[in-house]
Amino acid sequence: LITIVTVVLAILIHSIAGYAIGRNMANSKFYKFSYLYIVSGMFVPFAILMMPVVKQTSQLGIGNRVGVFVLYVVFYMPMNLLLYSGYLKNIPMALEEAAKVDGASTWKTYWSIVFPIMKPMHATVAVLTALGTWNDVMTPLVIMSGSTGGTTLPLAQLNFQTQFGTKYILAFASYLLALLPILLFYLICQKHILNGVVNGAVK
Repeated sequence: LITIVTVVLAILIHSIAGYAIGRNMANSKFYKFSYLYIVSGMFVPFAILMMPVVKQTSQLGIGNRVGVFVLYVVFYMPMNLLLYSGYLKNIPMALEEAAKVDGASTWKTYWSIVFPIMKPMHATVAVLTALGTWNDVMTPLVIMSGSTGGTTLPLAQLNFQTQFGTKYILAFASYLLALLPILLFYLICQKHILNGVVNGAVK
């Protein structure tokens, strides 16, 4: 649930932000600063933010799945914004100008023309975000520790490790089962990933 919601929100929010910033960055200092400010978040490790984030989520009353959704969308925004804004350089402005001449609004142009064209980057962002979310232990551990709304798969796998030993048979069986969904997801999206990474990373 957490992985699916995070991936959907990331594609929707980060692609819109990447489009807005990527198309206006060259002509506006505000968008240029916004781009550099958001991307600089990649250099801040989670260990530094952990205690303030735990305190803030607790004060806001979102020390549960909702808080995890919000944090994942924020944490993956720098990388995804970098990829989306870079990929937009490969989409000719002539397509958007033609749509504008035909009477399409900016919003209509984005959803009808730009969003479908960015399908390879959507697949890349989806896989990278899903991998990080699916395997993450620390964020749910510190945010949902006091929540009664369930747990995540990586946290549940910690139950196989006790102070008296590790149940290796059950542990490795759970690791294999946990690997299958994300592996299938990668295999489905793999044909788009290489194209998306190369076109999105090269300036």
